[in-house]
Amino acid sequence: MTTPFPFTAVVGQDDLRLALLLNAVSPAVGGVLVRGEKGTAKSTAVRALSALMPALDVVSGCRFSCDPASPDPGCPDGPHEAGASETRAARMVELPVGASEDRLVGALDIERALSEGVKAFDPGLLADAHRGILYVDEVNLLHDHLVDLLLDAAAMGASYVEREGVSVRHAARFLLVGTMNPEEGELRPQLLDRFGLTVEVAASREPEQRVEVVRRRLAYDDDPAAFAARWADEETGVRARIVAARELLPSVRLGDGALRQIAATCAAFEVDGMRADIVMARTATALAAWAGRTDVLAEDVRQAALLALPHRRRRNPFDAPGLDEDRLDRTLEEFSGDDPDPEPGQDPDSDPGQDTDQDPDPGPDGPGGGGGGQPQPGDAPQGADAEVPPPPPGEGGQPQPSGAGEQSAVQACEPFRTKVLSVPGIGEGAAGRRSRARTEHGRTTGARRPKGALTRLHLAATVQAAAPHQRARGRSGPGLVVRRDDLRQATREGREGNLVLFAVDASGSMAARQRMSAVKGAVLSLLLDAYQRRDKVGLVTFRGRGADVALPPTSSVDAAAARLESLPTGGRTPLAEGLLRAHDVLRVERLRDPARRPLLVVVTDGRATGGPEPVALAERAARLFAVEGVASVVVDCETGPVRLGLAGQLAGELGGTAVTLDELRADSIAGLVRDVQGTSRRAA
Repeated sequence: MTTPFPFTAVVGQDDLRLALLLNAVSPAVGGVLVRGEKGTAKSTAVRALSALMPALDVVSGCRFSCDPASPDPGCPDGPHEAGASETRAARMVELPVGASEDRLVGALDIERALSEGVKAFDPGLLADAHRGILYVDEVNLLHDHLVDLLLDAAAMGASYVEREGVSVRHAARFLLVGTMNPEEGELRPQLLDRFGLTVEVAASREPEQRVEVVRRRLAYDDDPAAFAARWADEETGVRARIVAARELLPSVRLGDGALRQIAATCAAFEVDGMRADIVMARTATALAAWAGRTDVLAEDVRQAALLALPHRRRRNPFDAPGLDEDRLDRTLEEFSGDDPDPEPGQDPDSDPGQDTDQDPDPGPDGPGGGGGGQPQPGDAPQGADAEVPPPPPGEGGQPQPSGAGEQSAVQACEPFRTKVLSVPGIGEGAAGRRSRARTEHGRTTGARRPKGALTRLHLAATVQAAAPHQRARGRSGPGLVVRRDDLRQATREGREGNLVLFAVDASGSMAARQRMSAVKGAVLSLLLDAYQRRDKVGLVTFRGRGADVALPPTSSVDAAAARLESLPTGGRTPLAEGLLRAHDVLRVERLRDPARRPLLVVVTDGRATGGPEPVALAERAARLFAVEGVASVVVDCETGPVRLGLAGQLAGELGGTAVTLDELRADSIAGLVRDVQGTSRRAA
């Protein structure tokens, strides 16, 4: 067995370590979501935590890890009688991104249930993780319905599996930890809210701390066992402190004053719903127990707010998570137990006349170990108002200046709700909300013989297949005699996510400020629509001497929005180069993910200038998409009383359709839904 990296040997990352320890003390906090760039010890810290979890007493032979002191009365392996038990380490179960629903929640053997009347259940990862840790790396890449199942089980402490009237329930209480890199896409705000705590991590910019990280990692790689032995005393101390905090937790008192501060803080930051109040209360209680106290103090409430509120303040995918700490301190001071009640109508943001001088002790060993500490020199900026450095130039970064005629970037106009643009035919790509597809979830459209294990029974088709053979099979009772050949798998139709590739004309003909602002607003609106429909997005821009891949295909629509915001304009219109670059991007992406169907969105006025025969070259480039059957739409940006209709001609060469900026709006009278017309339609 591989020796894990010691938890106490992790350098820095105080917020991360504190959030994990609080969940170890009180799993009712609701888990932790760790957001941050790659290479910041996210996975290392989570795996290291499993070695600190206290050992468990379990019923011998129980696949669901029942506690012999209080076994689950509804355990599928029960009822358990008093008897043999065993002690084992707490498990850390990892959920892979590509896991199926049956692998997560477990699978019922429908064939045996129908033919033998036996409720045969094969436990999934939720059962394995009961009373342990369930770790989901890249949780933002997990299918939404799996995240919903996961968070439902974490909230209820139980998992329910139902298939065609046969149901199984088992206990599923675990410490849920998810990690993600925001560059690869965000979780929906509804799913973010289901995680109790969220921590933002970043690599230190302090040279001495980085040196220590490398030194410890090299020592661990050279001899993991010897390195772990050097940290054994620290590990034992933290493990004992977790046990003591768990025992103290029921005795911790959450007074009315602390509750008032919690409610006032959530109201001041306009957090939706009541989940934030409940999570803050549980976190503050766990903080007090971790500090060895039986009373919740104001510093516990402050630290709980810093861990539980930032991710709940997002209103759309382009909002950065964060919390105004000055406003938090003013609110806590105003509603502290020592102050009189505020005057009616008093603004919670107003300065109460005195600033708090609290300077919480950083680190996971005290309640001030989270984001409340002062930022260190060189640390990455945090919070909603942090200044984000510009992306590097070149591919994936900002386009380079193209010489004379370039104009600075203009602000996008207010985004709006767009019409639904969908790819024709029926695909088989990743679950999403844009185009029709054969999926595991959705409405039932038919039945077929199962290929491999039966996962979704079509009951009517199964009965219809078995009915003609009942006399030959010697049926004598009321039951139906069912054989494996009779079973039918339900086929279902839902929606898939697509690759939406934007090719945006940033040339001089688009450079009028009002016009470019409208164009950016339209693309921003389409990006927001792509986020809601779970698409991947890419961005190609063309102007001046050529075309650039401003953003390779990614699930991070906010990264695309950032590239769009800084897009300058000017120069000639190399339309052919833009289309050819987009064609190359789709060709490479088709090799990486052949099941994800593309949708090309060209944002232009249709003009082509620069080089020999620019119009003919653009037409030939457009016909490449038509031949390959790529669904496409041209957003016609031409304005004014006299219009040349060049964008419509381009759409004809692409084999797609053209819409004006006005027609793109969902509230336009031009129609409700527009399907993108491709030259080839896939058979249903």
